[in-house]
Amino acid sequence: MTISFMPPFLIFLIGAFFALFLRGKVLKWWIIIVPAVALVNAFLLQKGFVYNVHFIGLDLVPLRIDALSYVFGLIFCIISLLNSIYAYGLDDYRHHVAALLTEATALGIVFAGDYFSLFLFWELEALSTSYLIAIGGRKESAKASFRYLLMHVTGGVFLLGGILLHFYQTGSIAFNYLGLTDLASLLILIGFGINAVFPLIHTWLPDAYPEASYAGTVVLSAFTTKSAVYALARAFPGTEILIVAGVIMTAFPIFFAVIENDMRKVLSYSLINQVGFMVTGIGIGTELSLNGTVAHAFAHILYKALLFMSMGAVLKQTGKIRATELGGLFRTMPWTLTFCIVGAASISGVPLTSGFVSKSMIVAASAHQGLTIAWFMLLFASAGVFHHSGIKIPFFAFFSHDSGLRPKEAPFHMLLAMGIAAFLCIAIGVYPWALYSILPYPVHYIPYAPNHIMEMVELLGFSALAFTLLMLSGIYPPEMRAINLDFDWFYRRGLQLFMYIDRKVLVEFEDKVVNTAYEWLFLNPLMAFAKFLKGVDTYVIDGTVNGSAKTTYSVSKSIRKLQTGNLQDYMILFIIGILILACVIILLRGGI
Repeated sequence: MTISFMPPFLIFLIGAFFALFLRGKVLKWWIIIVPAVALVNAFLLQKGFVYNVHFIGLDLVPLRIDALSYVFGLIFCIISLLNSIYAYGLDDYRHHVAALLTEATALGIVFAGDYFSLFLFWELEALSTSYLIAIGGRKESAKASFRYLLMHVTGGVFLLGGILLHFYQTGSIAFNYLGLTDLASLLILIGFGINAVFPLIHTWLPDAYPEASYAGTVVLSAFTTKSAVYALARAFPGTEILIVAGVIMTAFPIFFAVIENDMRKVLSYSLINQVGFMVTGIGIGTELSLNGTVAHAFAHILYKALLFMSMGAVLKQTGKIRATELGGLFRTMPWTLTFCIVGAASISGVPLTSGFVSKSMIVAASAHQGLTIAWFMLLFASAGVFHHSGIKIPFFAFFSHDSGLRPKEAPFHMLLAMGIAAFLCIAIGVYPWALYSILPYPVHYIPYAPNHIMEMVELLGFSALAFTLLMLSGIYPPEMRAINLDFDWFYRRGLQLFMYIDRKVLVEFEDKVVNTAYEWLFLNPLMAFAKFLKGVDTYVIDGTVNGSAKTTYSVSKSIRKLQTGNLQDYMILFIIGILILACVIILLRGGI
């Protein structure tokens, strides 16, 4: 087969390498050229192409293009270009290099055909994204980056353990359907689940994403979790435990997002909510639900990036991002507001937006399978996301009270990126078949069926009414400066308890029990034995050696007296010696 394209991740790796040495406008144009070339290249990708490499006895597949990987690869290239346009004005080559590396590793993950290639890109993505957080320039960026890396390294350990055990059991490293069947698959599922922000191990996302730069958060929102969604869709479709995990993920972030003051944290919790829809779709495992998952991932990357872009523009122009410090920005940032509303409508599933034509597929799939509780929870989550992202984000940032801030409109390159993303959100909503045509399975779903439209309109209408009544009654949680506790409180308290037990119990036990026992059982007997050996050395070995030396010295001193220097004396001694020797020989032979 003739190859008319390059592996997409290779384009970004080359781009990241040269970005290390470029500065100024050359660098800014370079970061746009690289994803633009990658996007053109993406349209040339040949489905069904597989590239194999035989290395150290293993059949590695660093490039596999099929219906599933193609969709994720295409949207990753699209959002990479939008990220670069948005970050055009950022004069920090470190960000651009880290962003290109992150994009390269994400594409490496979705096109990997074996677990070892997957693991390589998985860990490189963890490093590049943690660095992207570390250079965020905020007070807590470095600490958040370390916590983020610690969590993802832990996930990598689970993933590697599962891969090695799977290879030991089967002799295969092919990255295909796995299912939850044994310990190896469980370890791999946990490794994927950490990146997919499963419940109770989700805290790294709202902790770390808001600490990146205004452009860094946009990059982060697109790749890490969606790479994990792809991996789950590849290896664990139809795994029922994912339905439970996904439904929980759609519900609990709503409550955190409603009370959160930091607008980028609101969007971070909203991101968990939306990934929950995708995880639920993977767990259902039907063609409709998997198509819905892939379509929703595609749409989500665009509208979530659009929302993070709008809040990033607010942060850049005002230096503030908390709801208590914002308000009234519609006066001077009307275009940013417009694009933010498009993103808010899309994430809420308003008809004629991308969220409506993708999210509804997953909801419909749950209903078709008779999963009543899951269906009800997904509807509840849809109403909730309209509260915290559809209404709260644009309302508190651009309306609400007048903060007195009168910043300039966002720069043109930021508006351009937001405008393209907004256009795509509406275009997909108006003509969903452009997206449906590239999904993994044939699509027979009709998004604009009258019952679907009425269902969503009623849901959004009652949700807006509830928000209005709660605001007017004063029941809606007021925006306040506060630190909201998440499940990581248990991690931190648990570690504090462990350190307390270590200092107050284990150290004392070691000092008073272990050390004392060691001293009496080992150290004292060892010292006594050493003392005994010293006596043997002093009185036996040294005594024998010294005595032999003294005897030898005395004998030699006596012999010296025989050395007179007279030849006659020597001749007599010689004759006497001969006679003694002759007598000894005769006696030995019995001659006498």
